[in-house]
Amino acid sequence: MDAPVIIVGAGPAGLVLAAELRLGGVEVLVLDRLEKPSEESRSLGFTARAVELFDQRGLLPRFGELGISARGHFGGLPLDYGVLLDAHFGARAVPQAVTERALGDWAAELGADVRRGWTVVGLHDDGEGVRVETETPDGPRTLRCRYLVGCDGGHSFVRRAAGFEFPGTPSTREMFVADIGGCSLRPRPIGERLPSGMVMATPIGEDVDRIIVVEHGVQPRRRTEPPEFAEVADAWERLTGEDIHGGTAHWISSFGDATRQVTEYRRGSVLLAGDAAHTHLPVGGQGLSVGVQDAVNLGWKLAATVRGTAGPELLDSYHAERHPVGARLLLNTLAQGVLFLSGAEVEPLREVFADLMELPEVRRHLAGMVSGLDIRYDVGPGTHPLLGARVPRRELLGPDGPTTTTAALRTGRGVLLDLADDPELRRAAEPWADLVDVVTAAPRHLPEGCPLAGTSAALLRPDGHVAWTDPGCGPLPDALTRWFGTKRFATSHQ
Repeated sequence: MDAPVIIVGAGPAGLVLAAELRLGGVEVLVLDRLEKPSEESRSLGFTARAVELFDQRGLLPRFGELGISARGHFGGLPLDYGVLLDAHFGARAVPQAVTERALGDWAAELGADVRRGWTVVGLHDDGEGVRVETETPDGPRTLRCRYLVGCDGGHSFVRRAAGFEFPGTPSTREMFVADIGGCSLRPRPIGERLPSGMVMATPIGEDVDRIIVVEHGVQPRRRTEPPEFAEVADAWERLTGEDIHGGTAHWISSFGDATRQVTEYRRGSVLLAGDAAHTHLPVGGQGLSVGVQDAVNLGWKLAATVRGTAGPELLDSYHAERHPVGARLLLNTLAQGVLFLSGAEVEPLREVFADLMELPEVRRHLAGMVSGLDIRYDVGPGTHPLLGARVPRRELLGPDGPTTTTAALRTGRGVLLDLADDPELRRAAEPWADLVDVVTAAPRHLPEGCPLAGTSAALLRPDGHVAWTDPGCGPLPDALTRWFGTKRFATSHQ
């Protein structure tokens, strides 16, 4: 084996997965066809749940100052995400190039081997591993790994070559996105619906605006090169009457609203994550964010599988947990596309939807859906409101001073929060001490309605989701065995 795991694609999902595998002690190769990182920035931020995941690994300072606001939209209709505890629209004004640079540095510091200019041209899963055929700057090269993960985007070669089914709907419209300077455009941060389409404009730097142009009745084209700026400027002028031809285009691209999802996230020794597994209308920074969530969910499970500390059911849980999340992502982006990009015929629906969004329970539902904060996995029987959900970031006070519920997750290990200083609880967790850290501390300043109130202990998976609580669950060793393996428990009793 050249490496236990090879990842194809050095975008956000691939880089996060590489770092997570290194935190789990597994060697990894990352192959990317580009000779250097792209400076293009399709995404300009990420959602609240991605912010939390980056915070769990101590990465937020790497992104610079984050513009975080509770105000956002759903399908172009204003929505206050602050109606839900901890929710916000996400981090804004973070170009994807900045995100990839920060994640690339993190993965490299952890020892991930990222090889650029390596294009995967063939693969074969023989049941014992995967043979990967590549073209490199030095000629053809064959690699072998135990697991191959495709993080190579919406046009994924890995997905096609491994025979994944990818049902859904093709693009029905074409949209332009461009970063332009010298135009001093009127801001339209959540878009402006016009008789013949929709335009969006938001400042992203000194005298630079990000624009999006959607023109009704324009059929999607199969392009091999980005559109010319004149084509984008012509469409802008037709829709708005404004002439931007004198501006300077720093970057231009086009995209569509194709909506597809693979039927399975794993086939044998080949897995998919991010846009390789699901493609959709880009809205609200959800694509990058859900790809990062895929990677964090998969990383610790795949590492445990490679190390031999987990049975096959742990890796199976990757599809079981993430496929429904991807399906819900497609559902909400399809709905937003109808509300946002359709013509006058959708106005009655928008009016009804706006009325519904006056209801607090509707706003909470939509905020949780888009932010990713309402994701809850089936982690076993129990009644606690946190069970299966992500642990909220809360202040704690322990013997060594102040900390938080998520600070111990920075190592990528499991965490047992002992919130009642219970020595029996700590003794029960000792057989898993090489995989699970115990943090003894008491909560401070819990906000009203926080489900952590009255909780004496919580077991956190490496992705920050709660796998067990006291009260509300059965024996702690059962949960530790399910999520962290049986070898430690068996060995300790020999």
